[in-house]
Amino acid sequence: MDQVTIKRALLSVSDKTGILELGRALAAKGVELVSTGGTAKALRDAGLEVRDISDLTGFPEMMDGRVKTLHPKVHGGLLAVRDNPEHVAAMDEHAIGAIDLVVVNLYPFAQTVARGAARDEIIENIDIGGPSMVRSAAKNHDSVAILTDPADYALVHGGSTTLEQRRKFAAKAYAATAAYDAAIASWFAFADQGEAFPQTLPVALTKGPELRYGENPHQSAALYLPQTGARGIAQAEQLQGKALSYNNYNDADAALELVAEFKDGPPTVVIVKHANPCGVATGDTLKEAYLAALACDSVSAFGGIIAVNRKLDRETAEAMVGIFTEVVVAPDADADARAVFAGKKNLRLLVAGELPDPARPGLMLKSIAGGMLVQSRDNGRLGELKVVTKRAPSEQELADCRFAWTVAKHVKSNAIVYAKGGSTAGIGAGQMNRLESARIAAWKAKDAADKAGWAEPRTLGSAVASDAFFPFADGLLAAVEAGATAVIQPGGSIRDDEVIAAADEAGLAMVFTGMRHFRH
Repeated sequence: MDQVTIKRALLSVSDKTGILELGRALAAKGVELVSTGGTAKALRDAGLEVRDISDLTGFPEMMDGRVKTLHPKVHGGLLAVRDNPEHVAAMDEHAIGAIDLVVVNLYPFAQTVARGAARDEIIENIDIGGPSMVRSAAKNHDSVAILTDPADYALVHGGSTTLEQRRKFAAKAYAATAAYDAAIASWFAFADQGEAFPQTLPVALTKGPELRYGENPHQSAALYLPQTGARGIAQAEQLQGKALSYNNYNDADAALELVAEFKDGPPTVVIVKHANPCGVATGDTLKEAYLAALACDSVSAFGGIIAVNRKLDRETAEAMVGIFTEVVVAPDADADARAVFAGKKNLRLLVAGELPDPARPGLMLKSIAGGMLVQSRDNGRLGELKVVTKRAPSEQELADCRFAWTVAKHVKSNAIVYAKGGSTAGIGAGQMNRLESARIAAWKAKDAADKAGWAEPRTLGSAVASDAFFPFADGLLAAVEAGATAVIQPGGSIRDDEVIAAADEAGLAMVFTGMRHFRH
């Protein structure tokens, strides 16, 4: 059947948004309202006539509300096929009345988990009757409409539904119960039982905005969001500029994740291009940090993404608009900075609030043909460093080593980063061998010095970080040629002794981290 006139509606919602308006509209069409607990009270308080679910079933709500809708007179009224004579006869025999509309949204399980509730409260917020009614109504969508989203309530204010509507409602309803069950399964697996990789990995995401296209114009794309209170680039507030693209989100995420490594440090600026940092610097002020980061590779910075770890101020904003920038991400921006950016209508300004915790746990997913690769986040932190050369690094060299290592963690492998005085001097990314990355980083540093009119590149007296061990001494010797005086790397090569000997011969100080940071 196509058009169904709603004669009886069952309303049982946790989120009361829009329920009174819906109740009034249905009552005005002569629809019998059946409801439970708090929903029934809210409707009655609004002056509407409501039939209790216990009156329909002949059983009281019991066991602290755990049992109220799990009854044949509810599910029979939902599941009966209206043009099946046997079903109609069973309804007549057992005095089961048809239910034409179900309005349900579920106990706030994910929200309860997100606010850190105790285990017993979390368990009580696992809805049983609600999902059962949703699934029953959705299965019988030929005759029954199921509403799980308050945004759809107005569609039934007229007192009837079409088959096309009911099919759309059913699809949305099954997605809602799937997401709900996934949230519960995730909590049991990860939080309650501490499994690293459960046998079945539940993933539930809600569609956000559709994007203009993916990495390339012939690819389509959309942003999906988790159910719980995650914080990151996906939740940032866009204050101005045109809609973000797939690549904007990807690059802005890379910039935010890197600047978050310095959330408790001095003013820091990160400039990213094609998901790789092309300049990172700290300073006494954000403007100072920005200018130092820009100096590392001003060519690549054109059309890049900037992230900062402090509230943006007017002076920094004025410096940033000196070149074309796609996106600026900050915890916040003062009124003067916002006014400066307002003059650049195509620049997107994102306010991210509190920066994400770089040490937070979590899983990373990557699709491959026929499957999905899943790994824990790279949230490893530097521990005790092992000095492996005859000369130990100075205090300044050690600080530069740590800075370069932090940046290298966010550079595509093979990654080489030169740093000096709290800013990057040269970055080599994504090469098929480490020697080329070292050479490219040094070349970039020399090019930056030539453009700035400096007497020498900033790699002279710098520290160099390698995201993985040097398999041969040639990559390290390229760093020596560039003027580096200290090296930080994981170690672990079968040729470590050769690399250490080369470092000693060149008078370098070198430390091993014992930890690799590949990023593909």
